[in-house]
Amino acid sequence: MIDLGIVILNWNTRDLLRRCLETVYASQGEFTFQVVVVDNASTDDSAAMVRQEFPQAQLIVSPTNGGYSYGNNLGLRALGFKDKGRAPDAPRYGLLLNPDTEVPPDGLHDMIAFMDAQPKVGAAGPKLVLPDGSLDRACRRSFPTPLISLYHFSGLAKLFPNSPRFARYNMTYLPIDQEAEVDSVVGAYMQVRREAIEAVGLLDEVFFMYGEDLDWAYRIKNAGWSVVYHPQVAVKHVKRAASRQSQRAQLEFWRAMLIFYRKHYRTTTPLWLHSLIMTGLLLKGGRMVWAEMRQPQQ
Repeated sequence: MIDLGIVILNWNTRDLLRRCLETVYASQGEFTFQVVVVDNASTDDSAAMVRQEFPQAQLIVSPTNGGYSYGNNLGLRALGFKDKGRAPDAPRYGLLLNPDTEVPPDGLHDMIAFMDAQPKVGAAGPKLVLPDGSLDRACRRSFPTPLISLYHFSGLAKLFPNSPRFARYNMTYLPIDQEAEVDSVVGAYMQVRREAIEAVGLLDEVFFMYGEDLDWAYRIKNAGWSVVYHPQVAVKHVKRAASRQSQRAQLEFWRAMLIFYRKHYRTTTPLWLHSLIMTGLLLKGGRMVWAEMRQPQQ
């Protein structure tokens, strides 16, 4: 049985993808892994590069850019994971890995060893470090509940970064090298136990970009697993290498927040706060959020 199945979803980040794959295949330690690269209709010859330079990777070329969830689900299914239910032929762990990351030589091995030693951990992520050496704050997060989101977007979290109450969105009150159970890690490096995927299914494809990792973690935690930030492994992350090329990506963030809110919090949110949230999302997301608001809820 393969230990780790890695899905790398790419959109027009050929050179970063090359470096990511170089670091993955330079990994050290006693474990087995399989790589699936899903190319989301790139126009920069990414797929050709993978075919020529990394023939050991399985390449899936999507003729359309169906979004982050759609593309990653293509890779997860290719590894043997199912939309829901038992997947005995799948790897012991599934890993979502962004093409703008670089893993250290022992990083994959150490993440597997950590989760092997913690059988109740359903998902885990490492410390993600930006090119300037600072922490990618998205690598350890709380769920964006209405109050946590209000504290964050109102600026209270920035004013009180050491407050466990106001700074829960990015958990800036915790030392960056302190291991912690969190609500979610980020999809740039999100390692999930096979049994957790079997319990909750794959990513929700209603999310085009952003929010899908939060939603996955929410379902994993609701199924009884824990989610852990493991900073003893550090992974370099360029961040937004693909999304900064797309104007749509900026608006998709707010659409994703609306979808997540309606899916998980709307029914328990008082009317005054609901009205405030919807107004804020509409002001931020414009027509894209308005179009989503008009969609009937599932």
